[in-house]
Amino acid sequence: MTKKKDQADESSVAPPPADGQEQTPAFDVVSSRQFPNWLAEQNISLAFTTYQAGKLFFIGIGPEERLSFFERTFNRCMGLCVDGDALWMSTLYQLWRFRNTLEPGQTADGYDALFVPRVAWTTGDIDIHDIAVDKDGAVVFVNSLFSCLATVDADHSFKPLWKPPFISKLAAEDRCHLNGLAMEDGRPRWVSAISQSDIIDGWRDRRADGGCIIDVESNEIVAEGLSMPHSPRIHDGQLWVLDSGTGYLTRVDTKSGKCEPVTFCPGYLRGLSFVGDYAVAGLSLPRHRTFSGLQLDDNLAKHDAEARCGLVVIDLKSGDIVHWLRIGGVIQELYDVVVLPGMRRPSALGFRTDEVRRVLSVADSNL
Repeated sequence: MTKKKDQADESSVAPPPADGQEQTPAFDVVSSRQFPNWLAEQNISLAFTTYQAGKLFFIGIGPEERLSFFERTFNRCMGLCVDGDALWMSTLYQLWRFRNTLEPGQTADGYDALFVPRVAWTTGDIDIHDIAVDKDGAVVFVNSLFSCLATVDADHSFKPLWKPPFISKLAAEDRCHLNGLAMEDGRPRWVSAISQSDIIDGWRDRRADGGCIIDVESNEIVAEGLSMPHSPRIHDGQLWVLDSGTGYLTRVDTKSGKCEPVTFCPGYLRGLSFVGDYAVAGLSLPRHRTFSGLQLDDNLAKHDAEARCGLVVIDLKSGDIVHWLRIGGVIQELYDVVVLPGMRRPSALGFRTDEVRRVLSVADSNL
């Protein structure tokens, strides 16, 4: 379940079998030389999802300062959110809340964090994308199938919270492909959509330049003309978004609506997280039809580059890509990536081995 690199350079490493299975389809991992040092310097680890392969990955630092990879299998895992010791993740028809069960200074099999799945809400296949937790501790997620923001409900698949002004009704039609959510001061503030379409699957006809950013509070369209935008995030008071159809990390002026391309990244961008002066973004290979035929193809050709799958670390001061992780083989698409602060080598439990039966913890009591 763990794989290590002997050197953080351009050598490749294949993972061991995952979740107790006899064989896992092979894939290779290549990183820039200083990527492990950067993780150590920032005192972080990373988690990312690939719904294409149904995997949740953790990247940290193992023995001898080598990269450590840990994986678990979850069907169509997508959105991630970190809330203190909790990790939220969406899957095919459920929303999961994991909690790190290790106390500071504790380890388990060499790992300093162990995320245990504690609570799940069965939502049905509503295509949950981005997830966040508000200032009151309530989870908020993007319900792409119904083109709305929603939260969990004890008796229903979900409770709608907000829908874009151009969506005339809640319907299971994925009309505009609402996908991204940015929080501000602990409340939903900005969302991304691939179009302003109000018919079933209408967004697919507007992939090239129909993307927009919407102000949840005012219902105003604050930016238009984007190409398949994803992962809007507020960092240091600025709104950032991945203009996925062009390949650019983009800064959005929410007052003027101006979108400033900052860094070109060689792949279809999805998943964005920040630590200090750095952004971490996920890259995917362009998928036939959905991702192809966009400006990204021309931009790759202009840079004499091939699309890749993996992660890039961007210095926000210079706009340069300073570190990278490249994934080859069976995994071709990522969805989300999050920073795990203060965790050097995290792990998690899944349901394909017996480990989940044997990891027990007891809440404080007076007994």
